[in-house]
Amino acid sequence: MTVIARTLLLGCLALGVACGPPTPAPSPPSSTSTAATINPARIDRVRHDLPAGYESGAIDQRATPISLWGFGSQWVAEPAECAALAAPAVDPGTSRGWSASGAGGIVYAAVVRTAAPSDPWLVEQCGQWSFTGGHTSGAVSTLVAPVIYAATTAGMAAELTTVVEGGTETHMHADLFTADLGDYHCFVTVVTDPGSPNPALGADVAADLLVKTVSALRG
Repeated sequence: MTVIARTLLLGCLALGVACGPPTPAPSPPSSTSTAATINPARIDRVRHDLPAGYESGAIDQRATPISLWGFGSQWVAEPAECAALAAPAVDPGTSRGWSASGAGGIVYAAVVRTAAPSDPWLVEQCGQWSFTGGHTSGAVSTLVAPVIYAATTAGMAAELTTVVEGGTETHMHADLFTADLGDYHCFVTVVTDPGSPNPALGADVAADLLVKTVSALRG
C-alpha cells in the first residue's frame, strides 16, 4: 500500500466513513421505449376533445403546417434553416391525422414518421423568422410550448398577410405546437381569421390538444 493510499484509509477510519469508488449517478430515463409505443391510429381519439359544434374530417397525408397555412411548394424562409419548423423532413406515407372546422377557426392534428433527425437547437435559433410564397408573406414568433415527458416540444405563432388584386390585404393567424417523439413528429395547428365576428380559438387550445394528442398516441 502506498503512503498516499494509507493516509486516505486512515483518514476515512478516523472520520468513521467508508472509503470506496463514488456511487454512479442513475441514468436519465430513456425516450426509446416511449417512442416505440406510439400508435398513430390513436390520434383519432382526440377528436372528442374538440370544442362543441366542430365537425371533423380527414387530412391530406402530405400536409405540413406550412401547407395547411395555404402555401404550396414554392415558398422560402428567412433564415432558410427555419423552414424545417413548419415543414419538417417526414415520410408522408406514414401520416395520420384529422382536421376540424367551427366558428372559432380550423384545427389540424397529425402524426408522422420522421425522415431525418430534428435539430434540437433550431427553435432557439429561430425565435423570429419570416417566409414568403406568391402573394402571401408571414412573420413567425416563438410561443411557450407545453412540457411533455420524453418529448421535445416547440410552439410558434404565425401572422400571414395576402395581397390580392387592387392591393387589398387579407390576414390570417396560426398557432402551431409540435412534439418530437423519437421516430415520430406530431403537430397541432389552429388557423383563425382575425376579421371573423366569432371569438377565435386561442393558442391555449392548440397547446392543450397537443398534450392530449401525445397522451393518446402513447395509449
